[in-house]
Amino acid sequence: MNSKDQLVAAIDIGTTKIVAIVGRSDGNGGIEILGLSNTPSTGVKRGVVLNIEETVKAIRTTVDDLEERTGLVLTDVFVGIAGRHIKSKMARGYISRDSHESEIDISDIRRLTADMYKLPIDVGEEIIHVIPQTYIVDNESGINNPVGICGKRLEANFHIVIGQISSARNTERCINKAGMNLMSLVLEPLASSEAVLTDEEKEAGVVLVDIGGGTTDVAIYYDNVIRHTAVIPFGGNMVTADIREGCSILQKQAEDLKVKFGYAIGDIAPENKVVSIPGIAGREPKEISFKNLAYIIQSRMEEILDAVNFEIQNSGFAEKLTAGVVITGGGAMLKNLPQLVKYKTAMDVRIGHPNVHLTGKGKDEINQPMYATSVGLILKGLDYLEENKTFARFGEKKKEPVAQQPQYQQTPYSQHQQQPLHTPPPVKEEPVQVEQEEPFYDERPQGGRSFGDKLRGIWDKIIEATDEKLDDAPSK
Repeated sequence: MNSKDQLVAAIDIGTTKIVAIVGRSDGNGGIEILGLSNTPSTGVKRGVVLNIEETVKAIRTTVDDLEERTGLVLTDVFVGIAGRHIKSKMARGYISRDSHESEIDISDIRRLTADMYKLPIDVGEEIIHVIPQTYIVDNESGINNPVGICGKRLEANFHIVIGQISSARNTERCINKAGMNLMSLVLEPLASSEAVLTDEEKEAGVVLVDIGGGTTDVAIYYDNVIRHTAVIPFGGNMVTADIREGCSILQKQAEDLKVKFGYAIGDIAPENKVVSIPGIAGREPKEISFKNLAYIIQSRMEEILDAVNFEIQNSGFAEKLTAGVVITGGGAMLKNLPQLVKYKTAMDVRIGHPNVHLTGKGKDEINQPMYATSVGLILKGLDYLEENKTFARFGEKKKEPVAQQPQYQQTPYSQHQQQPLHTPPPVKEEPVQVEQEEPFYDERPQGGRSFGDKLRGIWDKIIEATDEKLDDAPSK
């Protein structure tokens, strides 16, 4: 199949929203998004599925909307995974080849990578990704691509991503219950990196910080190689919760305040501006100062950035990140956040938009930090299909999706119910018999031809005949 004709579907299961997206390659290294839909997420907390039924319902809602827009039926999908259970480590593996003379090919690399999935890990965990960093052939190090090189011993340094089995299985179960098949799980920081980072930034050294609703994802690149990944269990929802508690308002009001009037730095926020919040159940409205709101936001954002700084220092590449920090995700749209990140990390900062590979008509609408992970999942899906020489399945196009849905729901119901127990038409015919009795009662005073009147007339004649016989009898 031509790579330009290959379609890829992905689902981003986040804490605040669930996004379903379909795209394809444009043949020139970019992707064209054919459709995107999102719905509020329920059942997910800090990137982990806690309520399967609610999550399945939300997935089905956004997938139905996407299928109606695109006319496609999603079958095979790629799904992002995150959560505080995600961890990473470094490992080295090697294989011995049969001959020094033969060239190393892709099958040798795949065999070495497959062996790394057998590494011993803790009970209840599984290896999600095995990412090669650099190769070593017969003690010659620093090789990025060993294909075509002759050698007997092939070694490699790997970045291993590990997650809990239960979390991965719950995510897969949600996809299956929604009527789809999970092709592969993709670590969300890797997907976001694919969407917003340039090759120059990955070579120079860069930190990606994806601030979502429930988690903040960190990915560090240097020399075009992933060096460190982490998932911090704090995100934009923590900021909203602080505003709710600090201002004594509702959750929805707190979220609206953060998005519309929030600032990441309290000293920059306007001093004389206030926003009025309607009171609950007729109570007097509350006035909240922009500056007080900004100080609440800044306090929590500094805590999140301290955790990011810890991961940067822990990676061992803090002094090599020439390209600085790229922030993306829904939390990146907070006013003055780049200034706060630059102050806390002492690095250059920019906001990452997923426009590095986007082409086509809808790229302006999708070119928002909140869709970085979704676009990255499409890119990772295309890489997966090309590497494994396979394709993603899609159902036939729906001609009348709205009209077919009631028919689909009625068919199993009619088959399930016993026909003799549910026959409305005969029940409706019974009043017809009652209506035929009305002329019977109406004719009694008019014609006197009813059965009762005839019976009474016969009885009278019998009595008269009896009387006549009694009168004719002789007296003794």
